[in-house]
Formats: sequence, structure tokens, C-alpha cells
Amino acid sequence: MHRRRRTALLLSAAIVTAAPLLTACGNDAHPGAAAVVGGQRITVSQLENRVSEVREAQRAVVPDEAQYEQAIAKTGSLTRDTLHGMVLDQVLHRAAQDAGVTVSRKEIQQMRGALEEQAGGAEALETTWLQQYGVPPERLDENLRLQLEAQKLAERLGTDTSQPAFWTALSQASDELNVDLNPRYGTWDVEKSSRVDAETPWVREVTATGTQDTA
Repeated sequence: MHRRRRTALLLSAAIVTAAPLLTACGNDAHPGAAAVVGGQRITVSQLENRVSEVREAQRAVVPDEAQYEQAIAKTGSLTRDTLHGMVLDQVLHRAAQDAGVTVSRKEIQQMRGALEEQAGGAEALETTWLQQYGVPPERLDENLRLQLEAQKLAERLGTDTSQPAFWTALSQASDELNVDLNPRYGTWDVEKSSRVDAETPWVREVTATGTQDTA
């Protein structure tokens, strides 16, 4: 269970967070797109929908307004973490394909059943994945497929998900996919297969209390 959870933390939206929104001044090189991966756009709308899924799931398990606000206050950057997860999911899937790794529906259900038993039921597992990894219930099976892909890819490479050989495979997949983020969400580090914040003078952070220049 520990290894599976560690993998989930690496490959999913990192933690349930409340992100300041980022807006860009001047021309936008990616109109309507949060990222382009393998020539396919991840639209801003798709990203916002994913964030809304997490927010709605949070509200469902934390109905008390004060507790909900506390949960949000503890966080850092859900929007950017979610985009990181969406891109990394595609990178991992490409790396698995390159290595000839496949995952069946039966394997996903077997993994879910084992995790539900360990967690104390389906609802408990969904709550754990939401609270620890920012994965809403409707994305759980999708996430478990990625966990299995990661495990099987590591096995194919004769390593595990914490070792350089695994991340080298992801780096190669990132390069093949030519990952390109909208600058308002940072940049993609191909070597580390990770999103990093871009330090640009024309990006400003909009918070609930107003606008603050980050330059």
C-alpha cells in the first residue's frame, strides 16, 4: 500500500490545494490552451473542469463551511498541480506505450478491490485518494490505471518508480511529446518531467484579496 500511495503522490495532482489564479499581461502564445502535449491541446476549460471536480468532491466530504475554508487555506496551487498531473499522466502513458506496457480493466478492478479492502471500503478509499492526492472519485479508476502503468513500466525497466532509470524513461517520453505549457502556468522541465514556475515580469498573481505583481 505504501509504494502504491507514494506512486500516486508522484503521478497525480500533488495535494488538494487552493491556487491563486495566474493571469498574463500582453500576448498569449497559447490562446485557449493550458498546455500542448504531443500536438494535442489541454484547454483551459478542461483544466478548470478538473479543478472543479476536486472542489465539488471536497465540498461533498467537508460540508461544514469553516472546515471547508480551512482545507482550502492549507493548500498552495491546485490549478497548477492539476495541470502538472494532467501532463504527467500523458507522459507516463507514452512511456508505458513505448515500453510495450498495457493495463487491462480486470487489473484495475483487482487493484481497486485490494485497496478498498485495505482502506475499509469504497468510500474510504475515495476519500483517501481525494484528501491525499487530489483525485476525485470519478477519476479514481483512471488514476489506478496510471499507477499500474507506472509499476509495470518500472518492472519492465528492472527498477522502481523512485530510481533514475524510471524517470529517464519519462524524460524521453516528455521529449517525444514536445510538452509545451502556456507560460502563465510555468514551464515543463523535460529532464525532470515536471512543471516548474516561470519567473516572468509580466505574470501577476490574482488572489482573493487583490492583485499583486510577482515581478
